[in-house]
Amino acid sequence: MPALTHLGAQGEANMVDVGEKTETTRTAIAEGFLSMLPETLAAILAGNAKKGDVLGAARIAGIMAAKKTHELIPLCHPLLLTKVSVEIEPDHALPGLKVTALARVTGKTGVEMEALTAASVACLTIYDMAKA
Repeated sequence: MPALTHLGAQGEANMVDVGEKTETTRTAIAEGFLSMLPETLAAILAGNAKKGDVLGAARIAGIMAAKKTHELIPLCHPLLLTKVSVEIEPDHALPGLKVTALARVTGKTGVEMEALTAASVACLTIYDMAKA
């Protein structure tokens, strides 16, 4: 079994050294889904949620979260993200919303944690704003 990259010889946590890696453009996409009552979905889409613009707030929250991933997830490298986007679209079959987060960087390590964090926080924001 290969050794785990984030653990030292005695099992201590370590940030992986990516200093010798080549810089490349890296992109990650993560998705999240929220199911809800059809009435809740209709209110969100109409802009009638009690707390305001649910989709706008969720997009901003997701983008902000991606930029702070290294502060939230232990051992993640801080990255100079070149792009973060959060798209939210209705899925009437759920019924609910589909959240798609994209993160991109030109660097020495991946951006999957940033994309996952953006999607997660966008979903949490939608839930928080719509739960009433």
